[in-house]
Amino acid sequence: MIEGMDRTPLTRDFFDRPVLDVAPDLLGRILVRATPEGPIELRLTEVEAYAGEIDPGSHAFRGRTTRNSVMFGPPGHAYVYFTYGMWHCLNLVCGPEGRASGVLLRAGDIQVGAELTRERRNSARNDKELAKGPARLATALGIDRELNGTDAIAHPGAPLSVLHGTPPPRDQVRNGPRTGVGGDGATHPWRFWIDGDPTVSPYRAHVPRRRAT
Repeated sequence: MIEGMDRTPLTRDFFDRPVLDVAPDLLGRILVRATPEGPIELRLTEVEAYAGEIDPGSHAFRGRTTRNSVMFGPPGHAYVYFTYGMWHCLNLVCGPEGRASGVLLRAGDIQVGAELTRERRNSARNDKELAKGPARLATALGIDRELNGTDAIAHPGAPLSVLHGTPPPRDQVRNGPRTGVGGDGATHPWRFWIDGDPTVSPYRAHVPRRRAT
């Protein structure tokens, strides 16, 4: 755990802002996952912004559906989706209610509860790989669709909350194209990360999936 870390919970107002303001500002914040076995705390080191109906890379680009309805607000809630038939990914909803946007939590450094995450991520070669990538992060924290729609604004017994933490200096924040996004949204430089942090996942360009012949 980082000494002197600010443990003040983030408020609804923090998330009730444009996604491109919230995303880089989430770096260095502490995501707290309460589990029956004990708490897990993760310092966010990499995120991606998705701007809803104006963003071809977003699940909400074509409007509201049953799957993406949480993205339309209110801000500060978790949007959890299932992908490739095997992985979950965790997003935090932001922006004004009714206008879909969210931040994908791509990677982080486990500060508390590493022993709990090692049990779920026993293929990790070291602790820096426990939450290195969005599917790994969700797996390490025990995130699944049951948490979809969970309010991440701290209240007693909440399964998810976000603390102020220790944001990095602005000159340590980098941005570039989002990982694995194709089409018209491929070049949006909406991935943000802490420069030089070993928990940040490598960039991978989108590779179209081939249909079986």
